[in-house]
Amino acid sequence: MIRQEVATDRAPGAIGPYSQAIIANGLVFCSGTAGIDPATGVAPDGIEEQTEQALRNLEAVLTAAGASLATLVKTTIFYANVEDFAAINAVYARYMPDPPPARSAPGNVSLPRNLLISIEAIAVLAGS
Repeated sequence: MIRQEVATDRAPGAIGPYSQAIIANGLVFCSGTAGIDPATGVAPDGIEEQTEQALRNLEAVLTAAGASLATLVKTTIFYANVEDFAAINAVYARYMPDPPPARSAPGNVSLPRNLLISIEAIAVLAGS
């Protein structure tokens, strides 16, 4: 099996010993993508804004890998406040293909840097 790293400056860089994504066997495995602006390194205020930014960052990583939001098969949303679930769903729904990917969404998760959300994903490469 060959593993290929995916890295783009259009999403926040890894802040530890991990890759933004890895391609293996026709799949793209994306690390948790937070709602941090890659240009400033700052997360906006509010769950809607961070969710929007996290999804734009995820889209940038998928594009760099040769995939897209349309090829997502699984996402996991980690979020800090279970009360934000409806707001997250409203933003998330605007980005997802039809049918949407399978998803898990554990809430009340303590995230680094006081972030409100992180989204990890698995997508299929085009032609796989």
